[in-house]
Amino acid sequence: MEKLLGSQLGLEDFIFAHVKGIKKEVNVYKSEDSLGLTITDNGVGCAFIKRIKEGSIIDAVKTICVGDHIESINGESIVGWRHFDVAKKLKELKKEELFTMKLIEPKKAFETEPRSKAGSSSTEKIGTGRETLRLRSKGPATVEEVPSEAKAKAIEKVDDLLELYMGIRDIDLATTIFEAGKDKGNPDEFAVALDKTLGDFAFPDEFVFDVWGAVGDAKRGGL
Repeated sequence: MEKLLGSQLGLEDFIFAHVKGIKKEVNVYKSEDSLGLTITDNGVGCAFIKRIKEGSIIDAVKTICVGDHIESINGESIVGWRHFDVAKKLKELKKEELFTMKLIEPKKAFETEPRSKAGSSSTEKIGTGRETLRLRSKGPATVEEVPSEAKAKAIEKVDDLLELYMGIRDIDLATTIFEAGKDKGNPDEFAVALDKTLGDFAFPDEFVFDVWGAVGDAKRGGL
């Protein structure tokens, strides 16, 4: 069991045993602000590479693969970090400088394609029932009311924006962001609400305005 890295599987994830495999140390030159990397975690302190954007900086480093567990960045252990903290750390690395990552490639249960392309976003349909079961990495599963189609599309859009700006996908975080803005009258009020609720993320202004647009579309579509 000491070799088990994770156990949480998402609908759009590759299926990995997450048993420790090959250890790798890679040097990456950050020539652009965006690395083209999407991070996820298993809820118990292990961050993984979930998606690599085709043609990106990370895509050019062929030793880095979808499913790799990120152990450290520039010598600093990130074991125990959540995926958004890892994404923030990578985003804050200086441009035009070299950085080092220590990775652990998981042993795969069966052959899969080596890369997951960033162009495909989540398109799962919400059931036609009035309630849905939500499984959480922490705490018990809960039965919640199924959101309206307009709200579901808006939350999915926020999730897409999280990947674009922050390099993460987190439907629970996207829902929290949406809920913070649905009753606000303008983007300034929304920005204040976000700062109070999720100030540690330091979302860029462009992200806030784009999310506000998604919230506005949902309001016009009827929540």
